[in-house]
Amino acid sequence: MGRKQTNKVIFENITVLDAGAKGVSVAKAPEGQVIFIPNVVPGDVVDVQTFKKRKSYFEGKAIRFHSYSQNRIEPLCQHFGACGGCKWQNMKYEQQLFYKNQEVYNNLKRIGKIELPDFEPILGSEKQFFYRNKMEFGFSDTRWLNETEIKSEDQSLSKKPALGFHIPRMWDKILDIEKCHLQEDPSNAIRNEIKRFATENNMMFFNARNHEGLLRTLMIRTASTGEIMVLIQFFQEDKKLRELLMNHIADQFPKITSLQYVINSKANDTLYDQDIKLHNGRDYILEEMEGLHFSINAKSFYQTNSDQAYELYKITREFAGLTGNEVVYDLYTGTGTIAQFVSKHAKKVIGVEAVPEAIADAKENAKRNKISNCEFYVGDMKNVFNDDFIAQHGQPDVIITDPPRDGMHKDVVEQLLKIGADKIVYVSCNSATQARDLALMDEQYKVTRVRPVDMFPQTHHVENVVLLERR
Repeated sequence: MGRKQTNKVIFENITVLDAGAKGVSVAKAPEGQVIFIPNVVPGDVVDVQTFKKRKSYFEGKAIRFHSYSQNRIEPLCQHFGACGGCKWQNMKYEQQLFYKNQEVYNNLKRIGKIELPDFEPILGSEKQFFYRNKMEFGFSDTRWLNETEIKSEDQSLSKKPALGFHIPRMWDKILDIEKCHLQEDPSNAIRNEIKRFATENNMMFFNARNHEGLLRTLMIRTASTGEIMVLIQFFQEDKKLRELLMNHIADQFPKITSLQYVINSKANDTLYDQDIKLHNGRDYILEEMEGLHFSINAKSFYQTNSDQAYELYKITREFAGLTGNEVVYDLYTGTGTIAQFVSKHAKKVIGVEAVPEAIADAKENAKRNKISNCEFYVGDMKNVFNDDFIAQHGQPDVIITDPPRDGMHKDVVEQLLKIGADKIVYVSCNSATQARDLALMDEQYKVTRVRPVDMFPQTHHVENVVLLERR
């Protein structure tokens, strides 16, 4: 049943049916339109107030619960609902895995429209909290207020600064975070102490609209080795205050391996074009996997769940089925982690990556790990695999590809088809774009194995590994 209230439609006694894309759940209106609803669990029965209407769907929020799903649990985090990071924290973990597996299957079947083998069981994460090795926080001179704080009518709350996460779809709003359950301590202790000390010493937090202030962002990286990196991004240089804060962090947290900063006065806060300065320690931390060590600097890409990255790479290696005689090409190799991880089972591994700094790190890591059968090259993936490159490095028996969320460029897919390796292992963080690419290769390659891997518990994100073999 639906009724209008102040130009908004309220649907009553709506059963939530499914978990959809981007972490929201799905229901159906009486006339058949889809309703997207955040912070509910399939099986909940709710009244929904809509705030957006399109021809085929509504967006809304639950304003009353008539009954709760048997798969609902109490969220652990006090910031759940306001922070957009852990949208599934109110859902039992086994159900999270079910819906992630279903999303991969639906994407491969509906978008790819290809023949699929039986999926191998989705690999859940042993850690469901405190699993991330990288967190980024924003400073704001005016904190975002949650519903409880707004109802308190305490006007002074909004004047307090914040150090936390951006509110979803609000680039200038920061939710102050007291405790995050995604990264192990001392992450929370470091963040809270930085906020306390900066506030006490009247350091200006950033105002994104006016583009002013001193403190802009904070990044904390941790490694399974116990090493810690902290990077403060300042909007402008103030040597006295900068040194005051950086020295305090170093004194309070002597276990920090790498303490760095950057002065960034440009329009956005991306680090990749910035000159990063070392305040204390060394400019990288070390990650370890099966005795291999990988240096992680402030700009490095590394899988953000170290424990599950190990499991993901083991599945990738297993799918490749290496015997020690194969030439392997590793596309989008990054800092060469997968390439080096599989190298002892291959004759030779050729890693290709478009980012020069990443290839420099890959070469340094290979040297550190005393690996002599890995070679790394900088190049645009769609251009590098010409006849001369193949002639120089050899016809690959196996190709491993781990592209970004957008998937592979169609020219890269064409190159893969032209090369015609016996096997392709496709690792993806976006099964929708993966499905698109698999469809393009379907005439020449058959999907013979599929296994999703949960890298990000409490969220809707999921990795997927596919083995393709020549028909």
